Amino acid sequence: MDLHIVIDPGQPIGEQLLRQLRSLIRSGRLAAGAQLPPSRLLAGQLGLARQTIAQAYERLALEQLIEARRGRGSFVRALPALAEAPPATPARLASAERIAAFGALPLPLLRVADSPLARYDFVGGSPEPALFPHADWRRHLNAAQRQLGQGSAHAPPAGLPALREAIAEHVAFARGVRCSAADVIVTQGAQQAFDLLVRVLVGPGDVAALESPGYPPLLAMLQAQGARTAPVPVDGEGLVTDALPAEARLVYTTPAHQFPLGVAMSAARRHGLLAWASRSGAVVIEDDYDSEFRFEGRPRDSLQGLDAEGRVAFVGSFSKTLAPSLRLGYVIAPPALREALLHAKHLADVHGPSLLQNALARFMAEGGYRRHLRRCVAEYGRRRERLMVGFDTLLAPWLTLLRAEAGFHQTALFKPGLHIDATRLAALARRADVGLYPLQRFGAGPDGLLMGFGRVAADDIDTALGRVAGLLGTAA
Repeated sequence: MDLHIVIDPGQPIGEQLLRQLRSLIRSGRLAAGAQLPPSRLLAGQLGLARQTIAQAYERLALEQLIEARRGRGSFVRALPALAEAPPATPARLASAERIAAFGALPLPLLRVADSPLARYDFVGGSPEPALFPHADWRRHLNAAQRQLGQGSAHAPPAGLPALREAIAEHVAFARGVRCSAADVIVTQGAQQAFDLLVRVLVGPGDVAALESPGYPPLLAMLQAQGARTAPVPVDGEGLVTDALPAEARLVYTTPAHQFPLGVAMSAARRHGLLAWASRSGAVVIEDDYDSEFRFEGRPRDSLQGLDAEGRVAFVGSFSKTLAPSLRLGYVIAPPALREALLHAKHLADVHGPSLLQNALARFMAEGGYRRHLRRCVAEYGRRRERLMVGFDTLLAPWLTLLRAEAGFHQTALFKPGLHIDATRLAALARRADVGLYPLQRFGAGPDGLLMGFGRVAADDIDTALGRVAGLLGTAA
């Protein structure tokens, strides 16, 4: 790689070279320990005499900015610590108000993502890395790699046809979704699907309804669009449809496994929500993020499968079932939205990662994805049972665990009459190497904890809950 030096023939060459090298070192662009190009090589790159380069290096060595190591070359020295300069006054930009609004968006889950996991961490929505099918995935990825370059240089904005076919077949089988491959748009995680839907459906001043407590990133997306958000309460039957505002353009819901409370939307509420959407003309975003992990009862109908008018956009993700790092999700687009969403997707990123899409299509077509889901359900089921036993025994004096039919997190509520600061409890638990997550991070709602069991092994759950019980016992 060439060193970025620009020489103006009209100025003294040696001074220019010395000044620029000195600036690169003092600014940190040439870090301590970095090796400078050999004088012969740099002279050839810049079209200068080698002696000019050598003199500049000698001067830098005298200034103790570099050191010459016999037989190895010249290296940047560590600079002495300097007094911290006062922060520069940021430039006043015409879009300052808009920039400030984005900087002020509430992103509590970003803080969670930035923090390292505890030894026993009940973080929600994070799958067990050890369950990832490494051998199968490597085989399909190698096959996809060999095929790379044989077809078009770009995948369609909607995704590779083979993957769209596989997704359509899977959601029809597993979730009762009515669709064909033409309705599937592959996205970079569910997050991009939400972003596309929000961009297409709402603008400044439009009303959007969402569950409360609910998924914070969706709230932030709507606020970034300038929409007016209408939080709608959740009870034991899910979203309270009678509280939906008539003027809403969209409503976001997690009917199979409400985030974060874990309840499933009742059949009456599902039909009520679809009837409300028919009257209001709104679009329903159905987030089906982890319902494929089902532990009891018969699968409930998806909203999309019950929808006879094309008002439900069904969003799924492979981040929960396989790995977040794959960044693969999808939206089953209603016919009225399909073209607009495709245009928005093309403008956002042209197309997704063809290599990963090809590997996933192969994995699903061979039956590997269904086998993987069965393995995950068995393992998460064991963890769920241990968690439920622990709350019935170790934590029974303080917390009640809400049952959830599906998903790999449950919610624990503090018992009435107790005055426990969940935020302080979480901080104390972190010192004991246990990760706890207060429900208040997810908006207004009951006081308690979100208990994910994707990252805590079954044999570790008793130990982790025992530490939490010890903290609660001391606090009481």
